Amino acid sequence: MNYKELADLLFPDAKPVSYYEEKYPARNLKEGAAVVRFAPSPTGFVHIGGLYQSIINRKLADQTGGVFILRIEDTDQKRQIENGVVQIVDSLKDFDIIPDEGMTGENTEKGIYGPYKQSDRKDIYQAFAKYLIEQGKAYPCFATPEELEEMRNKQEAAKIRPGYYGIWAKYRTLSVDEAAEKIKAGEPWVVRFKSMGQEDKKIKHHDLIKGNIEFPENDQDIVIIKADGLPTYHFAHAVDDHLMRVTHVVRADEWLSSVPLHLELFKALGFKTPKYAHTASIMKEDEGKKRKISKRKDPEAAVSYYHEEGIPSQAVCEYLLNIANSNFEGWRKANPDKDISEFKFELGKMSVSGAVFDLIKLLDVSKNVISKYTKERIYDEVLTWAKRYDTELEEMLQDKEYSLKVFGIERGNAKPRKDIAKWSDVKESIIYMYDNKFLNSNTEYQFGNINDKEEIKKILTSYMEKHFNMQDDKQTWFDKIKDLSEEFGYAREVKEYKQNPENYKGHVGDVSTVLRVALTGRQNTPDLYEIMQVLGEESIKTRMEKAKK
Repeated sequence: MNYKELADLLFPDAKPVSYYEEKYPARNLKEGAAVVRFAPSPTGFVHIGGLYQSIINRKLADQTGGVFILRIEDTDQKRQIENGVVQIVDSLKDFDIIPDEGMTGENTEKGIYGPYKQSDRKDIYQAFAKYLIEQGKAYPCFATPEELEEMRNKQEAAKIRPGYYGIWAKYRTLSVDEAAEKIKAGEPWVVRFKSMGQEDKKIKHHDLIKGNIEFPENDQDIVIIKADGLPTYHFAHAVDDHLMRVTHVVRADEWLSSVPLHLELFKALGFKTPKYAHTASIMKEDEGKKRKISKRKDPEAAVSYYHEEGIPSQAVCEYLLNIANSNFEGWRKANPDKDISEFKFELGKMSVSGAVFDLIKLLDVSKNVISKYTKERIYDEVLTWAKRYDTELEEMLQDKEYSLKVFGIERGNAKPRKDIAKWSDVKESIIYMYDNKFLNSNTEYQFGNINDKEEIKKILTSYMEKHFNMQDDKQTWFDKIKDLSEEFGYAREVKEYKQNPENYKGHVGDVSTVLRVALTGRQNTPDLYEIMQVLGEESIKTRMEKAKK
């Protein structure tokens, strides 16, 4: 018996690899177009690192006129969760990342290079495994779990490298006839790759982020087809990347040590190797030390966290680009109003060491992003968020016309307000603008520097009787507050008070704080004149009376 007959015995129904080469031809794209993929497993929530890679992939595809693929690597069937693919698709959609090809739902997909779910590609992997066996580059292995455990124990005792290689590769040297007898006898088997590498030799590789790296050659005879007929990640990704004509693989640097094995697999299969770009892990400061951001310890590791908190997807994407490319922050400052799509992303400008994830910095970015939104956009996004996470806020927003006025306060100016970082902040930041909430609350008024109750009542009464007029423009309105201040012995200007504090009880700022607190219950709010214009005369009168009690 020869290798080809052995391969036929193992995979009698597998098609020749030429069938798949014809079925999935080279893509007709312009020179330099990047074909990239995000290839998660449906085993849980999408990690912030996965979103990070997806943003990079989307940028590379868009900038070069290429293709971004969503492929699902589900060969580890035991770890899958229900609706895992939908979670991935929806998580990307939440951040406005729509792949050009790949999975669109649990069992739906788009594109002609599919199937895009690895469990549906079993026949393809077996065809290429059969090809390797025919070439003498792979072989059936009959090692039992007990044999493998005994081998590991001996390696540990001898303090040598673990693995299935060299003299430890027991079934590598089995003759074709002996292997055929075992197969015919029904002995369980897996297919292993026959490595030609030597650990004491080096290979040189250029990574698009890490630069030039040297590795020991791979000498491990890894499993490429498991006992259930499905491939391992290493083999599947090589076959898939080749047939989907992937040109650039952007992945976490935990895969860096697999590069020698992957290069050897591509060479043995006769494939052109894609360009690899290994992204540094996203780190977190923890008690003065850096560690990888963790699914178990850090809620912000899950991309769902940002939607639950109501941090706009644009802000998250901007922040991740900020930590991905060192020149993004400068570009954004120089181009405050340009769309993020106009930024030219460069793999070569990515950090080689791990970027530290800073939630405070993200919220600052988010404040800037939200400050540029129109009141209509804020209303729509807040309402969408509230429907999912906050029924009280949703009820407050039912009067759309009034809510638009509330969101319009200090918006659209040269220096728009920057007090909202996330939609979960909104209710607390606007609740005082709604009479049914404010007038029914047990407001504890803290009037600042003026704390004499009788004086406060007199200030409020005088303002409403002598100075209040809804028709006043902003300058007239403020001049009247200065008149009110003077009437009660407060300086008309802060600088007057600072020059001669002994001549005054305080200054105009103290008096305007009394008005602000009476109307809002807060010492710090956006522009009081704009707030009063939105509240309207009846609400102002009612609030003033409440504050005097």
